[in-house]
Amino acid sequence: MTFRPPAQDLLARERRARLRAERLYEQVRRELQAANDRLTQHAFALSDQVMAQRAALERAQSHAETLEGTNSQVSQDLTLANERLRAAVETLQDGFAVFDRDRALILANHAYLSVFRDFPEVQPGIDYKRIAEICAHEGLVDLQDTSADDWVSMMMARWSGAAIDPVQLHFSNGMSIRLVERRVANGDLVSLSSNITETLRYQSELIEAQQKAEAATEAKSAFLANMSHEIRTPMNGVIGMADLLAETDLDDEQRSYTETITSSGQALVTIINDILDYSKMDAGRMELHPEIIDLEKMIHDVLTLLTPAAGAQALELIVDYDMFLPCLLVADPGRMRQVLTNLVGNAIKFTETGYVLVRALGMGSSANGQMVNITVEDTGIGISREHQDRIFTEFSQVDEGTNRRYEGTGLGLAITRQIVAAMGGNIWVESDPGIGSCFGLSLELPIGGDGGPVGPIPLPDTLRSVLLISDQLISREIISRRLQASGARVQTASQSGVALRNLLKTPPDLAIIDQDICREDGADMLAELMAQMGERPVVMICSNLAEARCLDRRDELRAVLPKPLLWRDLVAVLDGRAADLAAPVATMPDAPPPPPAVTRRLQVLYAEDNKTNQLVFSKMVQSLPLDLHLAENGRQAVGIFESLRPDIIFMDVSMPEMDGREATRLIRAETAGRDVPIIALTAHAMQEEIDRIMAAGMNAMLTKPLKKRELLAALRDHAPQDVDWQDG
Repeated sequence: MTFRPPAQDLLARERRARLRAERLYEQVRRELQAANDRLTQHAFALSDQVMAQRAALERAQSHAETLEGTNSQVSQDLTLANERLRAAVETLQDGFAVFDRDRALILANHAYLSVFRDFPEVQPGIDYKRIAEICAHEGLVDLQDTSADDWVSMMMARWSGAAIDPVQLHFSNGMSIRLVERRVANGDLVSLSSNITETLRYQSELIEAQQKAEAATEAKSAFLANMSHEIRTPMNGVIGMADLLAETDLDDEQRSYTETITSSGQALVTIINDILDYSKMDAGRMELHPEIIDLEKMIHDVLTLLTPAAGAQALELIVDYDMFLPCLLVADPGRMRQVLTNLVGNAIKFTETGYVLVRALGMGSSANGQMVNITVEDTGIGISREHQDRIFTEFSQVDEGTNRRYEGTGLGLAITRQIVAAMGGNIWVESDPGIGSCFGLSLELPIGGDGGPVGPIPLPDTLRSVLLISDQLISREIISRRLQASGARVQTASQSGVALRNLLKTPPDLAIIDQDICREDGADMLAELMAQMGERPVVMICSNLAEARCLDRRDELRAVLPKPLLWRDLVAVLDGRAADLAAPVATMPDAPPPPPAVTRRLQVLYAEDNKTNQLVFSKMVQSLPLDLHLAENGRQAVGIFESLRPDIIFMDVSMPEMDGREATRLIRAETAGRDVPIIALTAHAMQEEIDRIMAAGMNAMLTKPLKKRELLAALRDHAPQDVDWQDG
């Protein structure tokens, strides 16, 4: 039985192998460069020495001619100088030669001449061009695709150039050299040829090792993508059937079991997504797609999405968005939302009581836009100093060990750090165990368009005094600060009794009440408050809109707004003109025109080879007035389309005999198939696979595990208007 090491060990080994190869390659490259630099300097020094010796020889000869009686001594000096010079040159392991301005070889050491041992004519006095011709025409040098005459012309062009670039020559005997040549002041040419055969071989081995590491990374990514597909396919059955089971008549115990199945399945899908994200980033394949986003609205959307999780732990979610920070900025919306979701989700997971606060601050303008700091603060368990040093590393957990309380892959913060780094920012953490944590990120984001309005937005003139009733100190202070900046006088109260006593003294123009403060006696509290306010507006903010709908006299409120409070929503309900000054607020659309008369039922074709997935899909749409037709592969889907002409096709991508992409291409090739909506269903999650799916001609894509609300949304968006498919 073969033992396969855990996936994380394989990933770590592959990454370490690639890192070692890259570090070794970089080290050899630096050593080679340093060696070349030293050899060049040595050659130049020898050149200067040769020139100095030649000058000395010339002076000695002149002196010998003019000074009678010294000829013998000068001759001895010249001989000695020549011997010393040749001995020095011969000590070089690399080839060294000097040519005069007429291209004649003056001096060459044994290393230089050894290449031409079969050509006796290569000796002092030979022309530089003749040496090039021997190399080219006698097959000494590998010319690759260049002709011999062209190669000689290239070498002579180097000779004539003002600056002579180094060149690599590969000889037929397997040796490779790097030829560095330099012209000196008197017109002579110094040539240094360094043997780089072993260096190139070593470099080739490093490149091969790097390619193997990259191939291993590609294989790892492909493996993870395939595993994701294989896991998501049965998970579609588990989660889909659990969702369908939850819609049936269940007692409390059965419903608890069903919810556990669903939440466990979703947790497994989240883990798969984390691993895929990390794999893509580790392979350097993460891409950013920046566009204009509404940062304030995005923060609120993320917190709204996570409100149920926070509500289960009675946590307060709070936003503090700098009123002088533009809302419209440029960033990748998907990645920015992923960062915020990771940080806020972690804060909720590790916080049992208290609050989670997201604060966005403008830190001044920059050459590229706006400096933004976003912090996520919580009152959770905190992080010890030793854990803070490695909290952003892969597979790291704050709560480690076999008895840890909090589940997770340990990849969330590592992925977040890499996304922030790719966006050109940085991330940090400050924390005290038992007190809480603060995760912060700093980004430089371009301003989108005009950036939207900044600064305080004035309230209507009729609203100059406001009573704010909330038991959450930080939330109360943030809302109070915004009200005061808008020109209102603010009274605050943390208990209902105190609030009502304040009302009796000086009734305010506006009352804002946190619904959480009156959960115990909500009906009585609201009735008394409304009686005291009379015609003055009352706005309720609440974390659970369902609870607010159950309150008596709820219809008499000016508005019920969800927490965390989006300031533009409050302004919108208080004054329509002021809402126009703020960022756009969704308004009720005009009444749609009456639908055309129903003439037939919706015809739906679903192509899927997995029986469980067929059952899940069938059960999800069984209550809808539509006709469902099933195909088990792409070939059957094409055949059914040709005979049935369905209104919508749901096409699984991976099927036997013919996959969904090929089936889509065949359907699109027919005249009747050009406009039929085709929605892909896939368990693949890698962007490359998604791109290939959409390129095949799909209109949209749903990922597995399939959610019923997403399926209904696809039907709503793509069903023809002349058919009836909605239940009731």
